[in-house]
Amino acid sequence: MTTRTTTATLLETPPIPVQAKLAAAWTSFMFLYVYVDVFNFYKPGVVDGILKGLIWKFDISASLLTIFLVSVSIPAVMVVLSMALPARVNRVTNLVVASLLIPYSIFNAAGTTLEWAGFYGISIGVEVLILAFVLRSAWTWPRTSAVRTQAGSERHVNAYEAS
Repeated sequence: MTTRTTTATLLETPPIPVQAKLAAAWTSFMFLYVYVDVFNFYKPGVVDGILKGLIWKFDISASLLTIFLVSVSIPAVMVVLSMALPARVNRVTNLVVASLLIPYSIFNAAGTTLEWAGFYGISIGVEVLILAFVLRSAWTWPRTSAVRTQAGSERHVNAYEAS
């Protein structure tokens, strides 16, 4: 009897830096945020309102569009900051901004009808899940500690080396 042996090659999952996870999450959030706004144009009456100079019940003005621009710029800026800021400032910035955006995202459901509840429920639900991922990633950021060598100098090791 002949026995065949096969060698399975497993794919390695290298550790991903927290900064890259955060930047990817903010990129996903930004794309979703923009697509929800684009899909909103397909709602009956939205484009007609815009052509009449109204968004919701607000007159379209330079101030209103500036507020909207700032709003959609936040995730774009967070992509860059997540990769560029030092760890401690990065962690705090991500915790603060994600915490502030959760109620802001939920507010987008204000005034919706039951007919559009699914659309807003899914979009806001995914936005909040991504923001929860940002909060969790920033909150659980790996720590380093200083270890004294026999010569008396300090060396920083991450949590994995210290254990």
